[in-house]
Amino acid sequence: MVSLLLLAGLGSTAAGWAQSPPPPPPPRRVGVWLTNSPSPLYYDPRRIERAVAELAAAGFNTLYPNVWSRGTTFHRSNHAPMEPALAQVDPNLDPICRFADAAHRRGMQVIPWFEYGLMEPATAPVAQQNPQWLLQRRDGSTVMELHGKPMVWLNPAHPGVRRRFIDLVSEIVRRCGLDGIQLDDHFAWPVEFGYDPASRELYRADTGQEPPDDHTDRNWMRWRRHRLTELLRDLRRALPRPTVISLSPGPFRSAYNLWLQDWELWALGALIDDLVVQNYAYSLAGFAKDLNQPALTKARAWGMPVEIGILAGFGGRTPAMATVAEKVRLSFARGHGVIYFYWEGLWGQHAGPEGGPSRQAVFTQLHR
Repeated sequence: MVSLLLLAGLGSTAAGWAQSPPPPPPPRRVGVWLTNSPSPLYYDPRRIERAVAELAAAGFNTLYPNVWSRGTTFHRSNHAPMEPALAQVDPNLDPICRFADAAHRRGMQVIPWFEYGLMEPATAPVAQQNPQWLLQRRDGSTVMELHGKPMVWLNPAHPGVRRRFIDLVSEIVRRCGLDGIQLDDHFAWPVEFGYDPASRELYRADTGQEPPDDHTDRNWMRWRRHRLTELLRDLRRALPRPTVISLSPGPFRSAYNLWLQDWELWALGALIDDLVVQNYAYSLAGFAKDLNQPALTKARAWGMPVEIGILAGFGGRTPAMATVAEKVRLSFARGHGVIYFYWEGLWGQHAGPEGGPSRQAVFTQLHR
């Protein structure tokens, strides 16, 4: 699947990065995703301080707070509006920098999660004000229904989109002194999109041809994958070194064919430093089977740190603590770290029937 031609183009850049590698990660990452939905965590400084202290005491060493969601940020940004609830509670609260300060005092790393990536609500100001930035299907439509809401996708190949995205990521990393950033399956180019005027013009300039009507044409898919890779490479160059770039993608086959994410190439080309593979299988047998997927084996062979995303609890989906504990043991036995989704599912409001104190004690024991 890896493009040798593109890897050759990355070679000199990757060699330069190899001279100043990112700092070694903790021996084994034990992390958690934190978000405002649904949680009051982001809106109370005392909750933030208490949460970080509890996590440190329970053996966690990495936090992944959501910083970019639903077209808004959890800080003052020059490139996007602030999340409305945060702006109403206290626009100066600055939860991401508070997480960084509380975590760094305890020797932990903070890697904010840019959940929405290149996706925006269809009603977002950036989409309304810059229609030329939006990807289109062949019929000219721009909207995709995701999470029960109409979404649009910004064009990774458009210079204006690239500048905004890189600036959006860079500003919070520099201001809060963060250890890295995390992208996920929304840092993507949906395969049926790419027929907007900007993409057509770029494709004609590169190939002398019109994009084929078949959006699964191999050459057309490859061209779009390379544009997404170029954006990641530009982001890598723009971030201060050393900054960890973490990726939490879907399974490789669907990521590659449906979302044009070539994360094997990104790993081999030194464009990412850390891989978090989500494994939300309900049964232990299914979970163990997914640990054997070829992509995980390959990533380990390349020396890429790999963590397993484990569901701790969310809404009505809170697994029994015995099940969570066995999944953690299985992951550790393969040499993987673990990242839990999400904070409130550990020992918070979605702690399940065992109760928070009991689960907190088990997590602490597991991480020893």
